[in-house]
Amino acid sequence: MNINQNYLALQDSYLFSLVTQKVNAFKEQNPTKEVIRLGIGDVTLPLAPAVVEAMHKAVAEQGEKSTFKGYGEEQGYEFLRQTISNYYAKKNVTLSNTEIFISDGAKSDIGNILDIFDINNTVLVPDPVYPVYVDTNIMVGRTIIYSNGAEENSFLPLPDENTKADIIYLCSPNNPTGAVYNKEQLESWVSYALQHDAVILFDSAYEAFVQDESLPTSIYQIEGAEKCAIEFCSLSKTAGFTGTRCGYTVVPHALVKDNTSLNKLWLRRQTTKFNGVPYIIQKGAEAVFSDDGLKQTQENISYYMENAKLISETLKELNIWHVGGENSPYIWLKCPDNMNSWDYFDYLLENAQVVGTPGAGFGSNGEGFFRLSAFGDRVNVVEAMKRIRNLK
Repeated sequence: MNINQNYLALQDSYLFSLVTQKVNAFKEQNPTKEVIRLGIGDVTLPLAPAVVEAMHKAVAEQGEKSTFKGYGEEQGYEFLRQTISNYYAKKNVTLSNTEIFISDGAKSDIGNILDIFDINNTVLVPDPVYPVYVDTNIMVGRTIIYSNGAEENSFLPLPDENTKADIIYLCSPNNPTGAVYNKEQLESWVSYALQHDAVILFDSAYEAFVQDESLPTSIYQIEGAEKCAIEFCSLSKTAGFTGTRCGYTVVPHALVKDNTSLNKLWLRRQTTKFNGVPYIIQKGAEAVFSDDGLKQTQENISYYMENAKLISETLKELNIWHVGGENSPYIWLKCPDNMNSWDYFDYLLENAQVVGTPGAGFGSNGEGFFRLSAFGDRVNVVEAMKRIRNLK
């Protein structure tokens, strides 16, 4: 018996554990000081009433023989896939419900989609980056190269014609930076993918937070993307499903590589390795896209975006360079006074009792930068900004 040696090449997931250790040590030494956490990537507002009502109804249905549901379709119930298709139609994107696959979250599918790709593909990942993109490829031993996000390009790297990649990860709005690609920038990535016969894995988990109507919220709003892109989305942040778990992946029928439909490959993979998302959860997800559900979830999103605005306005007052916050719940700032990421973490914790996330934890290009999250209570955000202002 031999283990998968690639797992030994993974770096320890020390970022958030180290953050916790440092915060706990500070609180133990300073028990009377209240710490405000703005590093959290989890939502804090509850599920929308329309969602809760739909799930209650679904639970009751499971208690009656006439409405009981056992195994469902591995790719998701048709009622939810059609609902999501209708949602895309509002973006002027036409999708068949057979191009949509329901999952327990975007993170799972982003890792699992690699099952349908050969190990010899070269992977292009942005830096800084959501760690799942890197780790899931290290686990199977794929070659990884990086596109450099930096202050100069507002952390929105564009294709380099001298770089050859087969699988390209894009995330917009981005986690951790909060930066958002415009139409022309995404067109350049789609053009690159078509020219180089590559596949874009497009993470749109934060699409619902985009406020600027000129910005794309789906890769399929770009002409030709249906021939080169797979899109992942999640209800985790959109509708507070972080603890409920539901997302979806779009694999267009037009996406064909090696004379093979990737849609058919993904369907085969899912029907073999996945038994589907529970009926109760899918009924709740369907309610997200109802008129009441969209209105109620948008109220929650507006709450978080007001938090983001407060953070961004404070940073502007202090002349601290940053991106994000306008179309994303994340704010990515340049550490003042040329501090490195962890020094700034310690500085905020010790002097303002505010906790964020050091950018160095998201890749080498994150060094010298810092992520703040708008997923918190308004009173805490207001108080945290007051404390940060008082540092100057």
